[in-house]
Amino acid sequence: MFVFSKGQPKTINLIKDRKNKESRKGDSGTKRLPDGSLYQHNRGGYEDYGRRTNVWEYMIGNGHSASDKIAYQHPAIFPEKLARDHILSWSNKGELIYDPFMGSGTVALMAKLNNRDYIGSEINKEYCEIAKVRLNKYNLK
Repeated sequence: MFVFSKGQPKTINLIKDRKNKESRKGDSGTKRLPDGSLYQHNRGGYEDYGRRTNVWEYMIGNGHSASDKIAYQHPAIFPEKLARDHILSWSNKGELIYDPFMGSGTVALMAKLNNRDYIGSEINKEYCEIAKVRLNKYNLK
């Protein structure tokens, strides 16, 4: 997926769900400087979980891609978790999400469920109806 931004992205909420092999707390110590004095230093540790890499894996197919059967009326849905993770990574609550090819409304649904607003464009009237039914199922508009 592409993330477009005019200039530097204003929001980067990187997902930390990759288990660190060597998580540890920070420590402190001293170091002798060339002039003979001691320098007290503190080193940071490693958290239990690190940033997700640029390869994201998801279960797909019936029962995995979408939480409702309505979505499967569209021939090419993508995983709700993929849309959710991008929305959470690149926006904050209350911000606007734009989906230029709305399809079955996955991005709109994940935006609303995660307290974001959305605008979607879709040329196919049948897909627009699928998206409307999906959003209405959750009382979202």
